[in-house]
Amino acid sequence: MPERRIEPDAAGAIILERLAAIEQTEAVRILYACESGSRAWGFASPDSDYDVRFIYVRPRDWYLSIDLAHRRDVIERPIEGVLDINGWDLRKALQLMRKSNPPLFEWLHSPRVYRAQAGFREAMAALTPAYYSPTGCAWHYLHMARGNDRDYLHGDRVRLKKYLYVLRPLLAVRWLESRRGVVPMPFRELVETLIPPGELRDAIERLLRLKQGGEELAWGPRIPVLSDWIKAELARLAAGPAALAPAAKPDPEPLDAVFRAWLAEATAAPHQSSSCG
Repeated sequence: MPERRIEPDAAGAIILERLAAIEQTEAVRILYACESGSRAWGFASPDSDYDVRFIYVRPRDWYLSIDLAHRRDVIERPIEGVLDINGWDLRKALQLMRKSNPPLFEWLHSPRVYRAQAGFREAMAALTPAYYSPTGCAWHYLHMARGNDRDYLHGDRVRLKKYLYVLRPLLAVRWLESRRGVVPMPFRELVETLIPPGELRDAIERLLRLKQGGEELAWGPRIPVLSDWIKAELARLAAGPAALAPAAKPDPEPLDAVFRAWLAEATAAPHQSSSCG
């Protein structure tokens, strides 16, 4: 059985090997691969999963099919120890961008990039202003916070690490309500920007140190200062996030142009990706 821990110095090389194997076996070209979970948010423990997400493109003729709507547009690999690797077809990713899909925008702003074809991240980022809906994203984060609070943080004993999985989306909602643009991936940036020094921030910092230090953080006594803030924030948001600018009607043509350009580039050019561990 695979180990539940990979040393950080070795993780990047192992992940690049897995991505190269996916390209070979699936006959795809990976345009972008990044970290998407707690290791990107900045509150991973030493044995946290590596949540690797990627965007890929297939050969041109794969898309020229009367059965395209029924073809699978994701690649998922079974979890292997701490490696959780899966990806979306470029066409799917662009369809989700049109719907202002928050996970996709998080991927594109990840601080940990494993693979990136030259210019691809920039091309996707250039689309962000037209397709990022603060209202839609705020509702996504609010639903996430409500679900994790309901499932893990009620009662005298709670799942301690789940505080982070409620705090982060609630702070994301505040970030969007204050019209600061795309929600940043690093949790600490949200905390330092939105939570003033004091008891609440101190409690968050203590929890972060425990999580990053390898504490299991399973079930334990509730932390009143965190629970009280979460309760008050969810009550404030009972009717939904504060009114934000309405989203413009999304135009598919810029997305089509990016799809065509990267399909042609991937078909015609040799791989020119940058890699980092």
